Amino acid sequence: MPFRIGATELIIILVIVLVIFGVGRLPEIGGALGKSIKNFKKGVTDKDEVVNTTSKTETKSESKANS
Repeated sequence: MPFRIGATELIIILVIVLVIFGVGRLPEIGGALGKSIKNFKKGVTDKDEVVNTTSKTETKSESKANS
């Protein structure tokens, strides 16, 4: 693993984030980050479904055209 982050590094990162954004905005940032990850996962899953559906449709169309 190229990125080995231990407890000390996580604490340092958290302190820097607290200094930059403040305690009040931390829940907003966490919520926005969670929504972003959720939308990204949904987008990747939806794209895979569209590709699978399209390839099945194309295969059926090609087999009908060849008959």
